[in-house]
Amino acid sequence: MNKVPNMISGKDLDYFSDMFSWNFTASKVAYNFSEMVTDEEVKNKLNEVAMMHANICRKLVRKSKN
Repeated sequence: MNKVPNMISGKDLDYFSDMFSWNFTASKVAYNFSEMVTDEEVKNKLNEVAMMHANICRKLVRKSKN
């Protein structure tokens, strides 16, 4: 099969849901830790990690709407 179907299976949807959950949780955890630390360098890196995971969540949501 050379052409991708215009639908996703229930199994695929479950996997997308899991990916979203993993990345959403990672984003929240990184952000919460960034609020607790006093070292600015660590705080900035944790915020970068939080944003990276949040961006992945946004991409997953956009892909599911297409």
